[in-house]
This record gives sequence, structure tokens and C-alpha cells, in this order.
Amino acid sequence: MTLENKLGITDSTELARVEEKLSKKKALQLFESGYLDSLEAGTYRTLSIIHKYLFEEIYDFAGKVRNVNLAKSSFRFAPVMYLEAALESVEKMPQSTFDEIVEKYVEMNIAHPFREGNGRSTRIWLDLMLRKELGLVIDWSKVDKDDYLLAMERSPIKDVEIKYLLKQALTDRVNDREIYMKGIDHSYYYEGYSVYKTEEL
Repeated sequence: MTLENKLGITDSTELARVEEKLSKKKALQLFESGYLDSLEAGTYRTLSIIHKYLFEEIYDFAGKVRNVNLAKSSFRFAPVMYLEAALESVEKMPQSTFDEIVEKYVEMNIAHPFREGNGRSTRIWLDLMLRKELGLVIDWSKVDKDDYLLAMERSPIKDVEIKYLLKQALTDRVNDREIYMKGIDHSYYYEGYSVYKTEEL
């Protein structure tokens, strides 16, 4: 099923290609304009702004809380009826240490507030927290994609793996454009899509 989009694209492969191109262009603008640095780290509002910025040219739902229940493989994300409460709870979580920031990231992934584009938006959100709180970011080129997807799948039960993976990839090169752009590389999302296909329930 191809998501309804502003561009009238009906082929899912074509939509993925165009979405990747447009969202990368917007992500670069977000970084180079300095607008990202003006946002408050760790809030849902900031995540919503990031998502809207990346996807508003493609989807009407950009930046808006989803109104459908979603699952990937056998894992169900926060049900719509509890989503607002889940987002409020995540926002209140502390974010002063690396462990706290990753725990907050994991919980936001479980909430999965948007219909599409959660991974890319939330990785930028994660890096913003790390940069503002610790003066560090993730060098995503040092994070194996398969290991990352498996660790994220298991993170709701056990977050040791994702913490270890991300800690090994920390860098103080917070203004490096290539490191930032690697975090929104579509392949992190797309290669996991066939394994953890998003479905409406």
C-alpha cells in the first residue's frame, strides 16, 4: 500500500525514492540554516517541528500525531488512544546523561508518533539532545545497520545493546555535515522495512 501523498505518487518504490531525495534536501537545510540549534532539545514539539520540516512537501500529516495504530513485525507501537499520554511521559524523562538520553530515544521510538518518517526524525532529535547536553553526536557511519535494527527491535525489553552500539560511535564532531547527514540516510530505514514492515491494524 502506497501512502497518500501530496505528489500524487502511486508506486511505493518511486515514493520511497522521491521521499528520500526531498527529506535529505530538507535535512541539510535544517542543519545549515542553524534553525535546528534554536530548538529545545528533548521535547515532542521539537520532534514534531523536525518531522514537519523534513516531510511537509510530501505528506499532509507531516508533524502531526498519527491517527492509526501501527506495528512492525510482531511489535505494536503505542496505541493511538494512549499516544498523547505516552508522548507527555517521554517528554518528562530526564536527559542529562548518555544513558538517560538513549532511554528517552528508545521510549520515543516505542511511541512512534508519526505515520511515516519516525526513524529519520527521531535520530536528528537524538543527536540534538546529545549535542546540547553532552557536546557529542553519533557518527552513524560507525553504526552497523543490521546491528542497529536488531538492537532497536529488542530495545523495549533490553536497551543494553543499543546503548553499547551508540556509545561506541560517539564523536565530538558536532558540526560535521557528513556525520549529521549519515543519520538520516534512508537506507537505515529502508533496509529494515521488509523485515519490520509497518502495517495498519
